[in-house]
Amino acid sequence: MAVKTIITEPNKLLRQISKPVESVGKEEQQLMSDMLDTMYEANGIGLAAIQIGIPKRIIVMDIGKEEKKEPRYFVNPVIMNKDSIKNTHEEGCLSVPDQFAEIDRPSKCEVEYLDYNGKKQLLKADGLLATCIQHEMDHLEGILFIDYLSKLKKSMIIKKLSKLKSNTAIL
Repeated sequence: MAVKTIITEPNKLLRQISKPVESVGKEEQQLMSDMLDTMYEANGIGLAAIQIGIPKRIIVMDIGKEEKKEPRYFVNPVIMNKDSIKNTHEEGCLSVPDQFAEIDRPSKCEVEYLDYNGKKQLLKADGLLATCIQHEMDHLEGILFIDYLSKLKKSMIIKKLSKLKSNTAIL
């Protein structure tokens, strides 16, 4: 298992649409394990493969408590149903470091996906789990949570991140 580098905005890779996975084999399982290690190392609760530069439709998540890990693996996830009722959660993103915003998303959703072993699953999610799944699935479509913000707020965040990146490169 290995900790990978997380790509941060602005980076055109994050805007790429991820490709479906043909089948879940050893390579995909290794990728999911590495993604989980990377996510834990960064203190995140979700990570999409594109965030480490791999445009595959794979997500890992863990919204369990620190003392009780509950890793989840989603390959080729598809949202089947979304609730018309919205919930607002403050969201952040490992690819948009130190930036947070309140985002409205459907409060519940049903997701069909392949698990770590390639078995088809259906998950009915609500609350934080539903929010996290939708956030991570947006990554598969090249969408970041800041895309839901006003043009002004989004451009201020991107400008700030660009400045941080250029300062980091000098050090």
